[in-house]
Amino acid sequence: MAKKVLLVDDEQDILELLRYNLEREGIRVFTAVNGMEALQTAKRELPDLAVLDIMMPGMDGVEVCGELRRMPGLEGLLIAFLTARTEDYSHIAGYEAGADDYINKPVRPKVFVSKVQALLKRSGTKGEDSKVLESNGIRVDLERVTVTKDDKTLQLPKKEFELLALLMSKPGKVFLRDEIYARVWGNEVIVGDRTIDVHIRKLREKLGDDRIGTVKGMGYRFEA
Repeated sequence: MAKKVLLVDDEQDILELLRYNLEREGIRVFTAVNGMEALQTAKRELPDLAVLDIMMPGMDGVEVCGELRRMPGLEGLLIAFLTARTEDYSHIAGYEAGADDYINKPVRPKVFVSKVQALLKRSGTKGEDSKVLESNGIRVDLERVTVTKDDKTLQLPKKEFELLALLMSKPGKVFLRDEIYARVWGNEVIVGDRTIDVHIRKLREKLGDDRIGTVKGMGYRFEA
């Protein structure tokens, strides 16, 4: 079954360019020119990946991202921001809203297609081991991409889920920052120094401060 991508940008020419190049690769593409249209399309089509322009009139990309993260049926959705902004605070705000990645403008079609394909491949490989991780009151189902805390289902963005799954794969083990970057974001992805810290903080807010420990100057571990 073909993967589905939702493209959201208020510039129609960019949408058509990106749509054309993705469809050439056999990807089903849906487009929206504003936030409300994006939410309606996402609810109807249940895409695998949403690529959102940050700077849009009315509801901006960060707001759309937050709404998508609360939408039932889209728990496994990957979200990438399309942006010309490179400031750390802008990226941090996006990650806090639930973004998984960034794609920089100006857009080069071949690079964009490769990036989208890598994201879709990353999404499609999760859960192949039909594995369930359980420790300290937390249950991670890698096949269904779900997390429960004391029998209550939690909604986690894709990167938070992948980070938690990595830490819980070996409770008590200290995962070094470089290893976390490589295994969760990939060596080819350039992220800010605070990216891991932002995601750890968000996980602690949802799981409790006692479940993820910090080893100063080294990395993080899941407390068994």
